[in-house]
Amino acid sequence: MTETTSEPGRGRTSPRIPLNTLAIAFGLAGLAGVWTTAGRLLGASDVVGQVLWIVAAVAWVWLIVAHLRRGARSAETLSQQLRHPAQGPIAALVPTVGMLLGADLHRFVPLAGTVLVLASLVVTALFAGWILAYWHAGNLTPEAFHGGYLLPTVGAGLIAATTSFRIGLPVVAIGAFAVGVFFWVVISTVLLARLAFFPPLPAALTPTCAILLAPPAVAGTAWFTINGEKPDLVSVALLGLLVLMTLQQLFLLPRYRVLPFSLGFWSFTFPLAAAVAYGIEWLSIAAFAGWQAVAWVLVALVTVVIAAIGVRSLLLVTSVRRGARRAESVLRRADNAVEGR
Repeated sequence: MTETTSEPGRGRTSPRIPLNTLAIAFGLAGLAGVWTTAGRLLGASDVVGQVLWIVAAVAWVWLIVAHLRRGARSAETLSQQLRHPAQGPIAALVPTVGMLLGADLHRFVPLAGTVLVLASLVVTALFAGWILAYWHAGNLTPEAFHGGYLLPTVGAGLIAATTSFRIGLPVVAIGAFAVGVFFWVVISTVLLARLAFFPPLPAALTPTCAILLAPPAVAGTAWFTINGEKPDLVSVALLGLLVLMTLQQLFLLPRYRVLPFSLGFWSFTFPLAAAVAYGIEWLSIAAFAGWQAVAWVLVALVTVVIAAIGVRSLLLVTSVRRGARRAESVLRRADNAVEGR
């Protein structure tokens, strides 16, 4: 795929922005969710959480507009990008973030929040159905499989469960929870087999391995939302899975530490935020002496990590001429590498 930019009279040759960049809004929404949980359980100011939700909303809209504007100047069609084996599944982040934003908006403007959640839910379901059918056509290679394949059905399904319940649709929430859990088992099995038996992912895609941390945390939050924040068979089972996935990520830290920084690092952000938010909920249930201090350490940790990735990203795209295009090219080369280009 060409990296050149179109010139007047020479046709449309600008490459589309890699869909991996949508993880920026997803990570910011995750951080906003952490601070909203901190406001509810730790007495943190609601202002911090709402400011972060506004930042996430601005990033979401800005990314959508940027992708649409670049796409209008690109020789590559949206259909081609959605069929790309590395990029396609990540498109699910657009309606997934929309559901998260709608659920927060519902707290203040119920009608607008409900409309945004429902519209995003419909898009999520249609995209999940389409991409499952596309996968069934035998269009994938094992090398292209990465953590982002959990997004269209698992991540979106479990987040749909939480957000649907919050706008007053418990039946939809239970159905979405079932979809998310079913595909969590199926796709995680395939993903772990790919990571074990095929060559390592390119550096810019390696952070997607962190997405394995998200399903037990997001499922746990969804279950607490549907069934109440109390220890039961399901919630304890999900906590156990989260502990194991956390240990896995800790043992992967030496591999992550040697990765060159790229915009792909945003793949770390939402899984970490989801795990911290769910961890805070469990700490409030355990309520041992000093649990609030432990919870605040987790809030500080996730805030510092995501802020550091944000600052590094800004430096990456502003420190050199055409820095944004260079940052995009790193993601694009990684995406094309797993496709065999």
